[in-house]
Amino acid sequence: MEGDEPWTLMCGLVAMDHTNFCYRVCSACERTLPDALTTNSTPSPCNFCNSNASKPPSKRLFRLLVSIASDTKVFVVICFDRAARVLFGCSADEFFDFAKFHPFADDIPESRHPWTATAGKILEGEMFRMTLSKPKNGNAQHLRVVSVVPLRSGFRPAIETLRELYGVKRGGS
Repeated sequence: MEGDEPWTLMCGLVAMDHTNFCYRVCSACERTLPDALTTNSTPSPCNFCNSNASKPPSKRLFRLLVSIASDTKVFVVICFDRAARVLFGCSADEFFDFAKFHPFADDIPESRHPWTATAGKILEGEMFRMTLSKPKNGNAQHLRVVSVVPLRSGFRPAIETLRELYGVKRGGS
């Protein structure tokens, strides 16, 4: 952990910050778009690439703050899209749409994103092998999750459990 090389550890997921689980990027160049666009308002095209492609102008990517515990320490780490997809089993857009179309999954009323809190409860206590790295940006506060591998053979991503809990078939309602 002393150097700048990534390291791997076995850990348990302790908690997940569900207040801000994703951000928007341009679908063409994947540059971050302004925070004002994370609402349901129609996003404007990217100012960098001026993409007017037929696909949606933006997409959501995961950015999760997660507390994990090894045998000696508790860490707050950040899972960006690739690592978070392992935990959730879907894209951030799919997860957002699931919650939007199935508001009954909304069982924690005080939360801004209650379905993310429910996903956090589902994943709480799961064991993983995670590879962590120090942030490349000097202003960043948290270690990055480079890769995540579930250790339990019966592990199911959060979206699968949510679909089962709320009686939703894949791709349907």
